[in-house]
Amino acid sequence: MHNTKTNSSSSNGSESLTDYLTNLKTNVGTPERVLSSVGGGALIAYGIKRGDALGILAAVLGGALAFRGVSGHCHAYDAVGLDTSEKSESNRSPYHKGLLDAKIHVKKSVTIDRSPAELYQFWRNFENLPQFMRHLESVAILDEKRSHWKAKAPLGTSVEWDAELSSDVENERIGWKAVEGASVPNSGVVLFKPTSNRGTVVEVTMIYEPPAGKLGSLVAWLFGEEPNQQVAEDLRRFKQLMESGEVITVEGQPSGREPAPPTPNPQARTAGA
Repeated sequence: MHNTKTNSSSSNGSESLTDYLTNLKTNVGTPERVLSSVGGGALIAYGIKRGDALGILAAVLGGALAFRGVSGHCHAYDAVGLDTSEKSESNRSPYHKGLLDAKIHVKKSVTIDRSPAELYQFWRNFENLPQFMRHLESVAILDEKRSHWKAKAPLGTSVEWDAELSSDVENERIGWKAVEGASVPNSGVVLFKPTSNRGTVVEVTMIYEPPAGKLGSLVAWLFGEEPNQQVAEDLRRFKQLMESGEVITVEGQPSGREPAPPTPNPQARTAGA
């Protein structure tokens, strides 16, 4: 009798868990579910590999994200009455839409001991940018205003898009925007402001729309691909490159220095965005 009772209890427990998972309301949209599943799995693997307190925290967070992706249910959304699933598209509140359509604003600057003309001419040839922008794999000029960009994304993936010039004032500013339908909508401007001495303040302002809104931004930040991090590090390397002709690094270089590729003729302006 004792064994029968135990088996029955185990069976009921299993059925209760199954019922629980089956009856969960889907309140997470497909893009978020995919990102949650991929990000959760990566965090679990990262946490197991570390094996320390931070690793345990990452694994727990990864498990929560993975459950969110597989089940399509988010308890936090329940608590605030949100539903990002496709079926509720027309019923979303302004707050809800803001969560999904979150735009990331980035503004960073650095002072470089070079003239505005030198810095503008180098930046204006967009094929130079991968020399100091580590997330960029390549930039190809398409015509006088458009260019094709390929960049690294979190978890070893990559994204590509076309961009076009939105403004161009020689030695002063370069503005760009991704064309309509780009996989990663973004726009921005870089300003070259002369200082009282020979130096120049290079100021970058960017608006970026991460896939799946703020959740996408969180996963990107966890893997070191968040725009605020990128822009600050890119400007630091740009300063090193323009002032010393090389980018200082500790990755695989015993001397801690990474020789820069040959610098093109700064007077040869190549159009693009």
